[in-house]
Amino acid sequence: MAEAKAFHAHDHTGCRGAALAHAEAVARDKGLRFTPVRRRALEILLEEHRALGAYDVLERLSADGFGAQPPVAYRALEFLVEHGFAHRIRRLNAFTACAHPGDAHAPAFFICESCDSVAEAPAEPVLTALRKEAAHIGFTVSRMNIEAVGTCPACAAGSPA
Repeated sequence: MAEAKAFHAHDHTGCRGAALAHAEAVARDKGLRFTPVRRRALEILLEEHRALGAYDVLERLSADGFGAQPPVAYRALEFLVEHGFAHRIRRLNAFTACAHPGDAHAPAFFICESCDSVAEAPAEPVLTALRKEAAHIGFTVSRMNIEAVGTCPACAAGSPA
């Protein structure tokens, strides 16, 4: 998937299908249990390039017959994040499908403050610079989440994504 595809016109059906197929292949290759509820949670995240809260995912899972208790969604989302199929967007307290499942990468998230669209793009140079500065002051970074908030092209043009 191309970087920051969320903010540009593209074949989202193909985008979604390719991401799901790739996630299934990664899960199979790693011997992960990609249960129906985990698969459906990922499908829900892949439906749009937006971050969804756990309760939004739970509502959809419940409507599909997977149960209405919060642990159903939280366990599925935890699995997806733990294995690199999704990311947690801390600013929104929400989750978004990973644009590069199974690949070791360091993403930055661009969040539209108008429509909540989320695009993922590589951020290796930024992370390298932050780690260098951290090391300079004797700090060891164990986790980073780079989130930039602004306006997506569609909202800037006056037509929400």
